[in-house]
Amino acid sequence: MAGAMKLACLVLACMIVAGPIAANAALSCGTVNGNLAPCIGYLTQGAPLPQGCCTGVGSLNRLARTTPDRQQACRCLQGAARALGSSLNAGRAAGLPKACRVSISYPISTSTNCNNVK
Repeated sequence: MAGAMKLACLVLACMIVAGPIAANAALSCGTVNGNLAPCIGYLTQGAPLPQGCCTGVGSLNRLARTTPDRQQACRCLQGAARALGSSLNAGRAAGLPKACRVSISYPISTSTNCNNVK
């Protein structure tokens, strides 16, 4: 339980710090992180994929309508992934859109060049 609380605090801190980065995009890191918060257990602890996670993934996909929004979402995802560090299951993160039956134009990975996202 203490680990989950620390993880929740880490996600909240990322949302607060990374939120203002969205200068040219309407989509903020707070929005990205908020939509993906239900996915944390799946991505870090091997928990089953909750429906709330897929609802958030789909919602985020609908919100990221423009190239700047998609690039910003990519940067936010990378920042959150880096903040989770070794507790993040990179394979589950990369496969999350497919697991939720959502198609996005770039892989979810810390090595994705977000400037190339269209």
